[in-house]
Amino acid sequence: MGPLGSDERDSRSSCPRPQSPRCFGRTSGFHRRQLCSGQKGGSGVGKTKRGKGTKIMAVADRHGLPVAVCAESATPHEVKLAEATLSQIVVSDAPQNLIGDNAYDSDKLDSKLRSYGIEFIAPHRSTRKNRTQDRRRLRRYRRRWKIERLFAWLQNFRRLVVRYERYAENFLGMLHLGCCIILLRHL
Repeated sequence: MGPLGSDERDSRSSCPRPQSPRCFGRTSGFHRRQLCSGQKGGSGVGKTKRGKGTKIMAVADRHGLPVAVCAESATPHEVKLAEATLSQIVVSDAPQNLIGDNAYDSDKLDSKLRSYGIEFIAPHRSTRKNRTQDRRRLRRYRRRWKIERLFAWLQNFRRLVVRYERYAENFLGMLHLGCCIILLRHL
């Protein structure tokens, strides 16, 4: 027989999978458990300033209830992900107005949304030279708190905050389940 856990593999390796720098092997007191560092990984996880993460993009109706959600890597900017999020809308008609913060201030996004018949409302960045937003339309920006409230409701689900799922499809399924629970609570 031989020592516990040794078989045809190399006897120096105590990990059942190929040896990696993350695997620490067996320690006393943890029978049949491997201790590996808790690095995030999987599809849809990108680098951020604070480590690795996932962006949740959402569109809400006038009551703050979710209409479209999308989960992407944290690396690309929100302007690049806005059109993909709008393609996920589950209601039959597109919104007439779309409110975003000043990170969404982009001429390309504004013209693309205008071609779909959507009026985009976002304050300009401080470095912008030509102003295109009408101040009367910017009064609707005060309703942005409703989308922030939706994200606060989504943060009540621990699985969405921590992201236990390795695969992006599973995480997106949990995100849709959280949105369904929010809709059922408020309808």
